[in-house]
Amino acid sequence: MSQLSRRRALGASATALAGLALTGFGRTAAPSGPPAAEHGNRAHSPEGSGHTPTQPKPFDESFKGRRIQGAPSHHGGHHGVGYSVHIDGEELHVMQNADGTWISVVNHYETFTSPRAVARAAVVELQGSQLEPLL
Repeated sequence: MSQLSRRRALGASATALAGLALTGFGRTAAPSGPPAAEHGNRAHSPEGSGHTPTQPKPFDESFKGRRIQGAPSHHGGHHGVGYSVHIDGEELHVMQNADGTWISVVNHYETFTSPRAVARAAVVELQGSQLEPLL
């Protein structure tokens, strides 16, 4: 009956961590979408890419006692047509990433599939607090 020494346990742990790190690295290194040139065409010139980007549908609903609304807006800045999301009448600044996911100022490091999902996550994160406007 062999006993597990500290040296063997440490070696096994290091090997397992190295394997996990390499597996995770392989997933992040693989391209996750179309080439960058296609992203550029789609974002700035829908006519040039042969298709139009999908614009999320407007929504107006009550979620956990808060009113959340979202609709296309015309103040998209240099990105063209934007999308506006409001929680109880206060604007939640949202942004669409190049890969089509969405983020907000409340959940800046977490991506979501739609502006509705961003608004719902912000309501959960706010935990009843009011959304303060950006100055």
